[in-house]
Amino acid sequence: MSDINEMNEGLRWYVAHTYSGYENKVKMNLEKIIENRNLGHLISEIYIPTETIIESDGGSEKEIESKVFPAYVLIKMVMTDESWHVVRNIRGVTGFVGPGSKPVPLSDEEVAAIISVEPQVSEVSVIALGDMVDIIDGVFSGYTGKLTEVSPDGDEVTVTVSTVGRDMPIKLEKKHIRKSTEK
Repeated sequence: MSDINEMNEGLRWYVAHTYSGYENKVKMNLEKIIENRNLGHLISEIYIPTETIIESDGGSEKEIESKVFPAYVLIKMVMTDESWHVVRNIRGVTGFVGPGSKPVPLSDEEVAAIISVEPQVSEVSVIALGDMVDIIDGVFSGYTGKLTEVSPDGDEVTVTVSTVGRDMPIKLEKKHIRKSTEK
């Protein structure tokens, strides 16, 4: 008998780590395998925590669903050799959360905090080239400048600020700026 079968605590929530962006594929593939192999008694639920974000661009708004825990999928399952093997061998799954190869189930409090919480709606302003932005973190925190460049992956930006009578380009991570309320 393996360590996995000895860990069997009945139907519990476990967290599988996936490649970033593979969460929905993992869920879909796992649901197909459960149906095809008739494993509903071992794996009962698959959950990807998400929240709704409203992006506003001037007058138009659109809702975007964003993952709360990117690269993680919650799975309610009975931990056996068979169920462990099925989940672990789904394309995109890198393993279970836990020390070494021992998956650790979430506590009831952790599950309640993750699943029963209503999705939060937050507003995010879309920033475009030429927009005035406030620098909110780092050495230049408090400066306002013009967004002049965005990296191809969208993670880094260049903001031109005026200081000491000169325009100076500053490279920053996008998370360190926000759209300025000043016009």
